[in-house]
Amino acid sequence: MIIMPIKEGENIEKALKKFKRKFEKTGVLKELRARQQFTKPSVEKRKQKLRAIYVNKLQREEE
Repeated sequence: MIIMPIKEGENIEKALKKFKRKFEKTGVLKELRARQQFTKPSVEKRKQKLRAIYVNKLQREEE
C-alpha cells in the first residue's frame, strides 16, 4: 500500500503527481498488463536476447 503524507497547505495536483510517480515505480500496472496474456518462456527469452543485442549495439556505437 502506498502512503503519501501530505503537508499542510500542499497543492493537491502536486501530491497527485507524487503519488503517480510512486505508483509507477512499484511496477504494479506493468505486472498486471503482463499477466493479462501468457507468453511462452521461449518467446520471452528471445525478446530479452534481442533487447540485449540492441542495447549492446547502442553502447558500441556510442564509444
